[in-house]
Formats: sequence, C-alpha cells, structure tokens
Amino acid sequence: MAIPRPTILLTGFGAFPGVGSNVTADLIPQLAAAARGRYPGHEIISEVLPVEWSRAPSTLEALLARVSPRLALHFGVSHHVSGFQVELIGRNVRESRRDATGKLPDGAHVMPAGPPILAATLPAERILSRLSRAGFPCCASNNAGTYLCNALMYHSLAAARELPTPFLSGFIHVPAALSASPCTAKETRACRLTWTAAVAGSLEIIAACLDGAPA
Repeated sequence: MAIPRPTILLTGFGAFPGVGSNVTADLIPQLAAAARGRYPGHEIISEVLPVEWSRAPSTLEALLARVSPRLALHFGVSHHVSGFQVELIGRNVRESRRDATGKLPDGAHVMPAGPPILAATLPAERILSRLSRAGFPCCASNNAGTYLCNALMYHSLAAARELPTPFLSGFIHVPAALSASPCTAKETRACRLTWTAAVAGSLEIIAACLDGAPA
C-alpha cells in the first residue's frame, strides 16, 4: 500500500469590494503548478476562496478536514505592501465591513469563545531570511487587518491547534497589483513585485517552511 504524500494547502482569495480582480486568484494556480514541479513528493492542493464571512471559513474547514495538510499557506492582497508581508498574529476581531456578497459579519469576533490572538506557526525568521537572501522585498507584520484575511488566518490557526494532526499555518500579504516587467533603475524601492518574482518568492516561502520538517 502506497504511503500518502504529505500535503501542502495553498489558498488565495477572489474579488471583493474595492478589489475587482484579486491577484492571488491568479497567483495561487501558478504557484501550485510550480510547487508540483519543485516538490514532486508532496501533494499540492490549491483553492481560491470566496471573500465571504461565512463561506470562506466553512470552505477552509472542509478543506483542512479532507486533506490534513502539513502546511497551510494562505495569501491575500494589501494596498500597503510592495513585497511579501508575513503576518505573525491572527486577531479575534471582525470589522463591520461588507463582504463580496454585500453581507456584514454576524458578530465582532471571529470565534466568540476564542482567545484574543493566535500566533502564526510559520518559521517567520527563516522565511524572511530566505527571502532577503534571494533579493525579494519582505517584512513581518503584527496586524493582518480586521477583514477576511485576518479572519481566515485566525480560523486556520485555530484548526492547526484543534485537529488531530497539527500543521504549520500562516498568512502572507502580497501587493494588490503585480508588475508585468521588472523595475527600472529609476523606480523607487516601493516598486511592486513582478508576477515571476511573486511565484519564485512564494516557492522560497514554502522551502523555508519545509526546511527541517519531518519527511
């Protein structure tokens, strides 16, 4: 009987008010294809989640129960970053903001009985070091916002602590727009990532997470 391959779960998001085209909806399929080539010994599962207060966590919950990942790496967009932003903390808060269907959250907390914060389990220092060495702009953040990015991160971190098989979990913000071509010498350091760099850097994040993990 064949031994099941360890699973990596990659998620992005669809469109939502203010972001008519979410780059992670295109980035995640590209990253998944690249990861399958780089990690043939792993099962790569990818999903673009709806930006909806109820469906995003329920879809994630079903995925986690079905695939039992070793690593769950979630991606979202931010207008305030120019590179990879590794989120360190999920907060048990939800702002009263409409989702992609126009609905508001049914409460101020992601999980009413949950702790105020949950720490990401990704090896953040190793990720940032690896990205920096490879020349990708990156930083860490203690504030993933109060919208669906934070809510999904909190749900994933809670599941990583509650499911029978624990897994690494965390959230990465990338720029809300990616460049088609590299920056020129005249452009500032705030120049956005290219699509190629976004995929390559995300592969480095996966590598940092798997480094030292049990085979």
